Amino acid sequence: MPTDWTRYYDAAGTEARPTLLEALRRFDEEEPRGRFAVDLGCGTGRDTVELLRRGWSVLAVDATAEAIERLEARHDLSDDERRRLETRVSRFEDAEWPGADLVNSSFALPFCPPNAFPAVWERIERSLRGGGRFCGQLFGERDGWSGADDMTFQSRDELEALLSGFEVELLDEIEEDGATAVGEPKRWHLFHVVARLP
Repeated sequence: MPTDWTRYYDAAGTEARPTLLEALRRFDEEEPRGRFAVDLGCGTGRDTVELLRRGWSVLAVDATAEAIERLEARHDLSDDERRRLETRVSRFEDAEWPGADLVNSSFALPFCPPNAFPAVWERIERSLRGGGRFCGQLFGERDGWSGADDMTFQSRDELEALLSGFEVELLDEIEEDGATAVGEPKRWHLFHVVARLP
């Protein structure tokens, strides 16, 4: 698991995650309106920026001040996009946010400690407006980092129970050998999720 976040931020890509793009595609098929998103564990803003460019207002939350500083220092944001961006340094278990159309958390929620995860997930579900969506990734029980006691992992059955109140629009389970963003070998067991609250 990452311990040197500066190195990770330097290596992380800039393209929006496919789960976010899929959620946005589905929103685009619906009646347009002013939309508000929360990006939990936003990192340096690869998903936040995509949301801003599409006209969304965004609250970007990350536990590391460096991530938020890098996002705020980006030179590719227009004045209008900056007006629609709010940032906050906060851990998952301490974060508060208002009602939202979308809660996005790309490769971040697994870093929520197990004792805090149920309350964080409940907060996500409770905050979503009718027709709102969650998108992001959760890690499976056979992930290479699954021995970490400060991270949260789910079995397929546990994940399906988490999503029982949603209409699941995308649920892809991936299990493969690969590498982390900084090139370290890793066994990946993860779930890509897009789910809509009725």
